[in-house]
Amino acid sequence: MATLQIHIDDALKNEADALFSSLGLDIATAVRIFLNASIENEGIPFSVQHKGIPNSLKEAVYDTRFRRNLHGPYDNAEDAVASMLED
Repeated sequence: MATLQIHIDDALKNEADALFSSLGLDIATAVRIFLNASIENEGIPFSVQHKGIPNSLKEAVYDTRFRRNLHGPYDNAEDAVASMLED
């Protein structure tokens, strides 16, 4: 069996320990559950995202990535601004 060492903040360790204890687990068991779930899901088993990113920005990134709801090209700035004001 291998040993895994990690360095974490004392407060994080204490909060995690309290949480997992309330579930009848120790931290080592919780980490094993996480690692097994990661392997089963072939990735992190939960959504990882930046908090505070407005949905409008997420939608704009999605639209740009998949070339949806795009406007232009424009010949000049005035035409671009006029197009934005129409929406």
